Amino acid sequence: MTNPTTNPTTITAQPGTPFIDVVREFDATPAQVFRAQTDPDLLVQWLGPRELKTDLIEYDARPGGSYRYVQRDAQGGEYGFRGVFHAVVKDELVIQTFEFEGVPNQVAIETMTLTDLGGRTRLHTHSVYPSVEGRDAAISSGMEHGIRDSMDRLEELCTRD
Repeated sequence: MTNPTTNPTTITAQPGTPFIDVVREFDATPAQVFRAQTDPDLLVQWLGPRELKTDLIEYDARPGGSYRYVQRDAQGGEYGFRGVFHAVVKDELVIQTFEFEGVPNQVAIETMTLTDLGGRTRLHTHSVYPSVEGRDAAISSGMEHGIRDSMDRLEELCTRD
């Protein structure tokens, strides 16, 4: 397992703005990180915090494709997420919408870019919420834990032998 302090995840949410930025560097190529982001069989291995199980209902990572997944906890709680892919550029870029079904009508637009650092990769996700209040609700939901755990799990998956 990679030490998360080696490649920390930075989450920035400036007060008064509807934006969240997530930046993480990986000891993996852009192709490896992109594949883990777009291959349904790999996605379920890292998406979400470790204590939740992720079930993909649909996942079609292409322009116009959509996705829906449900994360379940040990107590029977279910958390659904869905969205639509707007742009998918192999090894470089994914633009998609993101909606937590528990807070309907708060759809974010997320742009994920992958930068080649010479055998390593910088992943940057910029999320735009419809309002500062919507962004703040997402933050208060505990998303920081889920993002950090997911990024650590993604690093582990991408660096397996």
